[in-house]
Amino acid sequence: MNEKILIVDDDYDLLTVMRLGLTRSGYHVMTASDGTEGIRLLRENCLDLVLLDVMMPDMDGWETCQQIRAISCVPIIFVSAHNNEQARVKGLRLGGDDYIGKPFHIAELYASIKTTLQRSQIPSPHKEPILCFAGGELVIDTTKRLVLVRGEQVGMTPTEYRLLLYLAERQGRVLTTEEIYESIGDIKTTMMSTSVNWCIWQLRGKIEHDPAHPCFITTEPGLGYRFVANGNHSEKKLSLKG
Repeated sequence: MNEKILIVDDDYDLLTVMRLGLTRSGYHVMTASDGTEGIRLLRENCLDLVLLDVMMPDMDGWETCQQIRAISCVPIIFVSAHNNEQARVKGLRLGGDDYIGKPFHIAELYASIKTTLQRSQIPSPHKEPILCFAGGELVIDTTKRLVLVRGEQVGMTPTEYRLLLYLAERQGRVLTTEEIYESIGDIKTTMMSTSVNWCIWQLRGKIEHDPAHPCFITTEPGLGYRFVANGNHSEKKLSLKG
C-alpha cells in the first residue's frame, strides 16, 4: 500500500490526526492548509487521491475542486462540516467521487478511501494505448489517462473518463442508459438515478464542439446513446467542400 494521498484542510488539529492515521495505515500522505498549496502539490506530485475540505479561506473547496478537475482526474473525496444534501450534490457535480460529513467515524473515512482507490484502479479492457477519433480531434491516452480535444488536454473526473472510454471502446453500438449505469464501476455510488444522463451532459460539454448538437456522443431516441468514432461534424465539413 503505497498510494499517495493529499489532504487539503485548514483545521490543523484534524489535518494532523488524519495524516498520522493514514500514515500508520500504510499510505504516503501529504498535507496542505489551503487550496492554493494543494494545487501546487498536485502539480508537483503524482497523487492517487485527494481529501478536500470545503470551507477554507481564500480558495474554498468548490473552487479548488474545479481547478483540480481542469488538470487532473485524480479521485476527490470531500470531507466537510458543510454537510447537507445541497452541498453533497454540488460536490458530486463539481467532480467529487464521494462526500463525507464532519464529524465522521474513522471507519467511514477509511472505507471510502479504500473503495474510491479500488474504483480508480480498475483496469479497462482497452486494446490500444491511444485511441484517436475524427482525425485526431479527440484522443484518449489510456496509458496516461489523458483526454485531448483538438490538441488541448481536458480535465475529467474518474467517472467521466471511465464513461468516455466505455463508450469509445463500443463505438457504433447503441448502449441503453441501464446498460451504461450497470457497467460503469463507480457511477452508482457517485451519482443519483439520473446519473447517466447528467454525466453524458457533462461529458459532451468537454468533448463536443457544440454540445447542443453532439457529434461524438449521439442520442438514439427511446434507446440510449451511441459513440460515433469519426464525429458527424467531420462528415459535414467534407460534404461542404465537395
